[in-house]
Amino acid sequence: MSDCLFCKIIAGEIPSKQVYQDEQLVVFHDIAPKAPTHVLVVPRKHIHSLAEANADDSELMSHIMLTLPKLAQQHGLNDGFRTVLNTGKGGGQEVFHIHFHLLGGGPMPFA
Repeated sequence: MSDCLFCKIIAGEIPSKQVYQDEQLVVFHDIAPKAPTHVLVVPRKHIHSLAEANADDSELMSHIMLTLPKLAQQHGLNDGFRTVLNTGKGGGQEVFHIHFHLLGGGPMPFA
């Protein structure tokens, strides 16, 4: 989508501090971190939110879920980590491109 912030980051039109990428995902630091480690796990495929994901996205969603613990380990989050997926405006979603927050390394908000 031409007006999507994360699509522009994925395309390299907007700079980001990337920490990982593969054929399906781009992972970069959140610009307003809520914990010492706070990265965003963003699929290359634009999906507006979890509410719009469907059966065709099952392989991608599985890949994200299996990549999250690997990313946590790479960031030294051996004592645990939090994953957050906000869905819709009422659920706290601010960028309407599905993405997971991976947080850890110290005190974290619950909201």
